Amino acid sequence: MKKIAVITNFNIRQKASAALTVCERLSSLGCEIFVASFNRERIQRNSGRDMHEIIKYISPEKLYDEVDLVVVLGGDGTILESARRAIPAKKPILGINLGRLGYMAELELNELDKLDNIVHGDYKTEERMVLYVEIFDKEGKKRFSSFALNDAVISNGSVARIVDIQLSEGGSEVSRYRADGVIVATPTGSTAYSMSAGGAVVDPRLECFCVTPVCPHSLGSRPLIFPSNADIELKNICEREKALFVTLDGRSNQELFLGETVRITKSDLRAKLVRLSSGGFYNKLRAKMNSKF
Repeated sequence: MKKIAVITNFNIRQKASAALTVCERLSSLGCEIFVASFNRERIQRNSGRDMHEIIKYISPEKLYDEVDLVVVLGGDGTILESARRAIPAKKPILGINLGRLGYMAELELNELDKLDNIVHGDYKTEERMVLYVEIFDKEGKKRFSSFALNDAVISNGSVARIVDIQLSEGGSEVSRYRADGVIVATPTGSTAYSMSAGGAVVDPRLECFCVTPVCPHSLGSRPLIFPSNADIELKNICEREKALFVTLDGRSNQELFLGETVRITKSDLRAKLVRLSSGGFYNKLRAKMNSKF
C-alpha cells in the first residue's frame, strides 16, 4: 500500500473537484490518502462532506515526511512550490496539469487511468539537478541560503529598470551586465523564464548552469553555459538602486543590497519526478511548446 499526499488549491472548486476524483481513484486502488489539515473545511465546503472516510488529515509540517509520493494538481507554479517542500524530504512528485502549459506535469486530467501504474510500480523516477543559493553580505557573512529547482533571478523586482550585476566563476570575473536582470537556471528551468529571455534549451539529462541576461544593453552579452561543478557568483554593483531582488522559482524573494553577493552551486539535493509515459523530453518539448493559447 502506498501513502500518497494530494496537493492542490482546494479553495478553487474546479481544482478541489479534480483532486477529490484523484483521491477516490487512488483510495479504490488501496492507497492511503493524506491531505494537509487546513484543507478540511475547504473540502467540506466544496464537496458537502469532509471525505474523512478516505482522506487522512495531517499537519502540513508532517505531510511530506509521512508519505511515499506527492501528487500535485495544478500548473507549473503549484508543482514548483510543492517541489520546494518535497525535495528536502526526498519524496517523488507526480504532476497532474490543471494549468495552461503544464510543462512540468506528467498527466492531463483525462489520463487518470494511468494512476493504476502507481500501485503496480509501473513507473520511473527521473532525478533533476537543484540549485543551492546563498547570499553573503559585504563582509562575506552568509545571511540566507535555500535551493531552487528551476532558477534564481536577480533583478530590480517589480520596476523594470536596468541594473548592474557582476558575474564571476571560481573567483574570476566573467562579465558585467547592464540589463533588466540575470537568470541562473538548471536544465529543468531552461524551458521557463530563461528560454523566454533567449537562453538555450537544455536536455535535463545534462547537469549544468544556464546563465542568461535579461534584455542586456549590449551587443556582446550572450547566454553562457557552465558545468555543474561551477562556483557562480553574482554581485550587486548597481549604485542607483536601494536593493535588487533574488527570486527563487518565481516564489521566494530576498533583497540583495549594494556590494552583496549571490553564490550559486549545485545542491546535494535532487528533485524526483515520476514518469508514467515513455514519450521523453523532446516529445514533451514539441507538444507543449507548440501549444496554441
